Amino acid sequence: MNGTVDICNHCRNMMREKEKGIKMSRLISTGPSSFIPENEILGAMPLNDSTVMFLEEEFSSRMDNLTQVMGLHPHYLQAFLRCHYYLLRMDGPLPLHYRHYIAIMAAARHQCSALVCQHVQEFEQIGVCSDWLRGLEFCPQRLRNLNEINKILAHRPWLITKQHIQALVKTGEHSWSLAELVHAVVLLAHFHALASFVFGSGVNPDPEGTEVNGVTDDLCPPALSDLCTCHLTNSNQANGNPLRNPDTGSELEALMERMKRLLEEREDDDASEEEMFTRFEKEKKESLLVVSAGFDEEVVPPSPVARFVDDPSFGYQDFARHGEDNPPTFKAQDYSWEDHGFSLVNRLYSDIGHLLDDKFRTACDLTYYNMASHEGVDTSMLRRALFNYVHCMYGIRYDDYDYGEVNQLLERSLKVYIKTVTCYPERTTRRMYESYWHQFRHSEKVHVNLLLMEARMQAELLYALRAITHYMT
Repeated sequence: MNGTVDICNHCRNMMREKEKGIKMSRLISTGPSSFIPENEILGAMPLNDSTVMFLEEEFSSRMDNLTQVMGLHPHYLQAFLRCHYYLLRMDGPLPLHYRHYIAIMAAARHQCSALVCQHVQEFEQIGVCSDWLRGLEFCPQRLRNLNEINKILAHRPWLITKQHIQALVKTGEHSWSLAELVHAVVLLAHFHALASFVFGSGVNPDPEGTEVNGVTDDLCPPALSDLCTCHLTNSNQANGNPLRNPDTGSELEALMERMKRLLEEREDDDASEEEMFTRFEKEKKESLLVVSAGFDEEVVPPSPVARFVDDPSFGYQDFARHGEDNPPTFKAQDYSWEDHGFSLVNRLYSDIGHLLDDKFRTACDLTYYNMASHEGVDTSMLRRALFNYVHCMYGIRYDDYDYGEVNQLLERSLKVYIKTVTCYPERTTRRMYESYWHQFRHSEKVHVNLLLMEARMQAELLYALRAITHYMT
């Protein structure tokens, strides 16, 4: 690796303490995840034959860290890989090198160096336009025109309008066809959401990969020992020892009791439409107060992937902001994935709608009928609360859902984790991951991350596809 590696302030202070002779814990994790013990991932249930066959045929049996962590849920992994592979490698409107470059642009919005490096390697293997990897100013204007929709989708998707679509499809020699744009939008949403999963599950960069040279060697360093700890985990382990709750048993029992009570109350609850709307508005406004401690003062260390980021100061802002005129609520009954988004995306980009729908449904329906040590449990209520809370933060409302259940089922530490993973995943820490559901299995927390990832991706797609529909009509 040429030159020196940038070291963030936290790691620099750790090095100084070590030089003073103070014993420091080892921060670098060499397993698939910096949050989950390696033996729990390797000892998880085996992949089924069809998934193994798919990996052998399409990925040369490569089991990278991301695949191993997702492999805690083999049924979902198969749905994910089929969609992921179709987006990147099968016939579609966009050429292959465009697809990987768009993946790089999307992952860079959240400084997800693991995903950026992976697709830098994929891009270089194609063997064309290597200068593009020097940064956005070296790629074609046509790709640079995606910067605006990339940043809005990543951070404030409710701001996307048909004017943004028009600007892309009517720009002369740099214009996009609607089919190409839909492919690009799905890629952007896919990799924004995937960055949430990577950070939320503490997925480590892969220690081995295709070596890259020249302008990209700072993006994909060849040796883990040369890396700043924050390259590996973005300070995921920088907050000290895991949080311990001495009363985890009662925490689980209390959640089970609330679920039982809510089921009983559902039968007697005949809340009016107005009352249901009021509960949504209350939850939406309360989400403003869900902020991790010290968030405003925290500074994310600079990263080499910044060369692929336009307007880096543009970030997440709450949908419902105090004292401001807020955008109107997105009513799911007026534009839903099932009734509108699915058919549009499938019409413009053949078959991707079916693959996305399978992935969404698999994540939402996935259950093993247990919660921690309890078996035979219906977790559908909890799964829907997780999914709908993400959409609530993005201003999307389902008029048949009682948002009062969210406050009953999701504790504050879990809400902080959800908001961080979904809205600014690069700030996720191991402490946040360990601060909720202390008695639950790691696989159950990974399932939470699958739900957050799919909820986020679907929210981005709903806003983008609605804007495309408005442009077309």
